[in-house]
Amino acid sequence: MEQIVVKVQEWIALYGLKAIAALVILVFGRLVAKALRATIKRVLQKGKVDDTLVLFTSSVSYVAIMAFVIIAALGQLGIQTTSFVAILGAAGLAVGLALQGSLANFAAGVLMIIFKPFKVGDYIEGGGVSGTVEEIGIFTTELKSPDNRKIIVPNAKMTSDNIVNYTAKDTRRIDIVAGVSYGDDLDKVKRVLEGILASDERILKDPAPTIGVLALADSSVNLAVRPWVRTSDYWDVYFATQESIKKSFDAEGISIPFPQQDIHIHNTQ
Repeated sequence: MEQIVVKVQEWIALYGLKAIAALVILVFGRLVAKALRATIKRVLQKGKVDDTLVLFTSSVSYVAIMAFVIIAALGQLGIQTTSFVAILGAAGLAVGLALQGSLANFAAGVLMIIFKPFKVGDYIEGGGVSGTVEEIGIFTTELKSPDNRKIIVPNAKMTSDNIVNYTAKDTRRIDIVAGVSYGDDLDKVKRVLEGILASDERILKDPAPTIGVLALADSSVNLAVRPWVRTSDYWDVYFATQESIKKSFDAEGISIPFPQQDIHIHNTQ
């Protein structure tokens, strides 16, 4: 019996202080992890970072610190932690290789949330598609096409090429090509076009519209008609101006050669 008591006393003397130290490390480490998580969350929220990214980043930081704290506590108890670190490293490498596509999408999502090349409600072209942004997620971006289709684009694909944001600016320039016959009076044609643009209140005075000869084509003289409008009025003014040009040219006896040079439109918003 005395031998057992002595053995217990030796164990307490040997491991008691180590157990207390390990417990202190756990308690203090947990407090530090919580404080750091709260600090990261506060800093990111102050920077107006997306809530999803705030929650994810703060949670990952907490888990990482707690893993370090647990390993430190186990080491204090005399447990060899080298094997634990190696296992965690190997597991992390395996997970990283298995999820490299998802991690690429995640990294791209983080960059988009931070640098904000576009926001919800913008009409963009990117990742080989175009549409109105409905949601910017950590892994994917959701768009709505002009014909009301839902398009889901992986973030890595979205950021791997050029992104065109058609609604980022308050104003846009409309580019229209108006073709007339070589026999028409260009001064008269310009006056008619200027009258069309001046009669539409949606067309901005500053910057002033541009009207000029764009090309001397095989069967027509092509004039560039380039008014500036508010971005929200772009397509309404575009269609109305095309119609007004046709009606005004007919009324003034200005010939529109057939076939007229095609007008190339780069987006379908």
